[in-house]
Amino acid sequence: MQRQHAPYRADVVGSFLRPDAIKQARLKFASGEIDAGQLRAVEDEAIRHVVEQQCACGLHVVTDGEFRRAWWHFDFFDGLQGVERYDSQQGIQFNGVQTKAHGVRVTGKLGFGDHPMLADFRYLKSISRNAQPKMTIPSPSVLHFRGGRKDIDATVYPDLDAYFDDLATTWRDAIQAFYAAGCRYLQLDDTVWAYLCSDDQRRQIRERGDDADDLARTYARVLNKALEGKPDDLTIGLHVCRGNFRSTWISEGGYEPVAEVLFGTVNVDAFFLEYDNDRSGDFAPLRFIRPGKQQVVLGLITTKNGELENPQGVKARLEEAAKYVAKEQICLSPQCGFASTEEGNTLSETQQWDKVRLVTQIASEVW
Repeated sequence: MQRQHAPYRADVVGSFLRPDAIKQARLKFASGEIDAGQLRAVEDEAIRHVVEQQCACGLHVVTDGEFRRAWWHFDFFDGLQGVERYDSQQGIQFNGVQTKAHGVRVTGKLGFGDHPMLADFRYLKSISRNAQPKMTIPSPSVLHFRGGRKDIDATVYPDLDAYFDDLATTWRDAIQAFYAAGCRYLQLDDTVWAYLCSDDQRRQIRERGDDADDLARTYARVLNKALEGKPDDLTIGLHVCRGNFRSTWISEGGYEPVAEVLFGTVNVDAFFLEYDNDRSGDFAPLRFIRPGKQQVVLGLITTKNGELENPQGVKARLEEAAKYVAKEQICLSPQCGFASTEEGNTLSETQQWDKVRLVTQIASEVW
């Protein structure tokens, strides 16, 4: 039951705690003490090191830790055609803490173009000799969901159907561009599906005049259109995130409200699902994972704190999940990244790597 290709029995979601060298270089760049080239050289060295650390933990997949980004999503959106970042009145509200006040809006026709993150992936690939490099980007639904209609210029897109068509095409172009750059493992990070599981978030969606179930069907359609023509040797995973900022969260509620649409109709190769606490619900929604078609990567190891899980407890949960989806379709990972934003979660780098080693240890014993 070992897997020689993505997703791996022991996998990762993507981001890692930013080392001090990057934090200091960012401050110097912001103050004008160093230029963009010098900043990139510091990032290059830090990425080389984090790739080595992932391999040392026994992983067969590596990411660049998202070290060149301040945010898991805004930095990618910045590079798209037709998208503008702006300072909003308030940040994104998490459980007891709020992010910096940034937002994005669509001011022109959407397009992928010559995105700067293609160069980021090429560098990762050039140094990933002992493991498969994985690229992480936000899912298309994330660009639409938070602002909705109000953040889409009505003179550019008077008809939202045309907007959603261009949204899908932009991501399809992104998928093809990363493939052309040598990417064979791509992950789409998506907070929206978790929001659609939350009673509180569904209430907010109703209050703004949208229907959560209609949005689910729309986002599934956009994703599947983006995936049309995907090369057979490219693995695409979808990470359903419940919010991850300084170890806090946004949404709670099991996957049942979206399970049939998400697992039953969206044509990704793998679902990365957070299952690190009671907020995630039970494993029953996994019954909609299509037999033999897709992998489900269970995030049973939390990145919110440094306390190590009991391996026997994790193994027991894997067995519980196997009641709903075949064991050969299950993999294991941390529940999320360790630093979806540059601030990072409240654990140490030592604790972070202990968590990753726990994932590889348990996977080697189970499979």
